[in-house]
Amino acid sequence: MIQAQGLTKRYGAKTAVDDMTFTVQPGRVTGFLGPNGAGKSTTMRMVVGLDRPTAGTVLVNGRRYAEHRAPLQEVGALLDAKAVHTGRTAQNHLLAMAATHGIGRRRVDEVIEMTGLGPVARKRVGGFSLGMGQRLGIASAMLGDPATLILDEPVNGLDPEGVLWVRNLVKHLAGQGRTVFLSSHLMSEMAVTADHVVVVGRGRLLADAPVQEIVGRAAGTTVRVRSPQAGPLEELLRRQGLAVTSTERGLLEVTGGSAPAIGDAAAAAGIALHELTPVHVSLEDAYLQLTADDVEYHADPGAAGARRAAADPDSPTRPGATAPTTESALR
Repeated sequence: MIQAQGLTKRYGAKTAVDDMTFTVQPGRVTGFLGPNGAGKSTTMRMVVGLDRPTAGTVLVNGRRYAEHRAPLQEVGALLDAKAVHTGRTAQNHLLAMAATHGIGRRRVDEVIEMTGLGPVARKRVGGFSLGMGQRLGIASAMLGDPATLILDEPVNGLDPEGVLWVRNLVKHLAGQGRTVFLSSHLMSEMAVTADHVVVVGRGRLLADAPVQEIVGRAAGTTVRVRSPQAGPLEELLRRQGLAVTSTERGLLEVTGGSAPAIGDAAAAAGIALHELTPVHVSLEDAYLQLTADDVEYHADPGAAGARRAAADPDSPTRPGATAPTTESALR
């Protein structure tokens, strides 16, 4: 179990983590979500004692990380897969770690096999691909057979088979009653992996709830309705106090009413419906709603195009330029 209470970290005038309180329970996969710069990595570093909190506390299995006599057997962490001596082989790296805790060679062989590192175990880490580096990082985290696992972007660089392997691994570990805490920017993967999520933005806690609850909060009562009589239907629904948006010809998005109620109203008025679909919200949609005001780094997708247009006299987006025909644009 991981327990953060009033956790705060400041670097000079910048507050990276701001009075954060949450608990990561054993027996489930807890996702740690937030935009870049939200304080996720800093929080994870404080959990394993790499950064000292400015205020507050964080305990792992009831103690501060530094108080554990055999920390590898309490907490396994993957925070930076590149933090390995590049001249060592994967096997020697794991053997060196094992020696610090009296862990036998048999366990080293087990984690090598578990993570699929067998074919490269005697190769130097400096020549590893990003995906193989991630596998070595996970092997290092699992070396002490810990009760708590902390993984920062564990699927980064992995191929689809590797992503599926990590998903099944963390679910299996949580099923054994272990505490699993992992971050990822892949919302589609987190949606099928995590049972619970902690969402942060600008160092502050935004949500701490089961995945389905987070999605449920974001889900409105929007219903997509398609009808050859969209005009009369829109008037009917507006008279009933519903908000209606016409997104394209014959298609309405209705907010404030349920699909059965809208269907009944249309049937009573003799209006034909070709589609009546409640709009479902994904974890990504819910996450974007939660963090909309807490994204620190914004990109301007039009900036690069504007610069190219200014430099290219033939650019179709340059003021006064003529847009190309479809045929010329495809060439």
